[in-house]
Amino acid sequence: MTSYSLTAAAAGTWRLGDLTVNRIGFGAMRLTQNGAAFSNERTPHDRDRAVAVLRRAVELGVNHIDTAAFYFSPLRSANELINRALGPYPDDLVITTKVGPGRDPSGDWTDWASPEQLRGQVQENIRQLGLDHLDVVNLRMNENRSVADLFGALAELREEGLIRHLGLSNVRPEQITEALAIAPVVCVQNPYGIGERRAGSREVMRMCGELGIAFVPFYAIAGAGRESGTGAAEHETLLGIARAHDASPAQVRLAWTLQNGPHVLAIPGTGNPAHLEANVAAGALRLTDEEMARLTALGQPAGADVA
Repeated sequence: MTSYSLTAAAAGTWRLGDLTVNRIGFGAMRLTQNGAAFSNERTPHDRDRAVAVLRRAVELGVNHIDTAAFYFSPLRSANELINRALGPYPDDLVITTKVGPGRDPSGDWTDWASPEQLRGQVQENIRQLGLDHLDVVNLRMNENRSVADLFGALAELREEGLIRHLGLSNVRPEQITEALAIAPVVCVQNPYGIGERRAGSREVMRMCGELGIAFVPFYAIAGAGRESGTGAAEHETLLGIARAHDASPAQVRLAWTLQNGPHVLAIPGTGNPAHLEANVAAGALRLTDEEMARLTALGQPAGADVA
């Protein structure tokens, strides 16, 4: 795994509605800061390096980029970087955005968007990206909002042609069912990774597979470190498997993620060109069933479903 000449095609493909993407994609959140959009760390990465990483990702066959208008630092936004680096966009590039959380110009989080405010969030993503519509919009949920009201508002924008496909983020199985009664769902983004598997998370992943919906986990590399990254020392089991494959722990985490099912995608984010190439190469790493089982057992929280 030390040779990074592989492209994203090595991971195979999946369809988001009528859009075909390679299963290794790219998450844009970390391009704007060393921390993450949901943390208080707002130190921006170098703009030119971020642009170079995006262009290199496309060169390596990445055709699925995940972003959001609320991914921004005091100096730049992920959408602006994507537009500058990749516009005019390749015909096969699918840009997935998220709406729901509110953030004011200073970067402070505000109330979750109302159904009426979602239109403005969609339009802002369109404006920043330089598009006339969005390929996929994920509705990020929290516990205090109604799926029906919010997803219904996005379904109306889909009917108007501002959105091509709809997805969900941070949801439970019953919320997926509720949304499906309103409009088709092409993907679900939930936290999932080695050491980051909440009770019910595998149920959501299995449900998506049965319905033909892409399951797109975040924290696939960070695991329990979440927004802060892996942080703590890796478990010896993971390190041993990485050594056996001449791979990095991050590559093993990505390979484990992808081998959870053909409908599972990965959107690792980085501002480091070398890490980008390693992440893409992880799509070709194949773990044994025994290795998969050992990794799945790591960091399993109490009450979480294992099978």
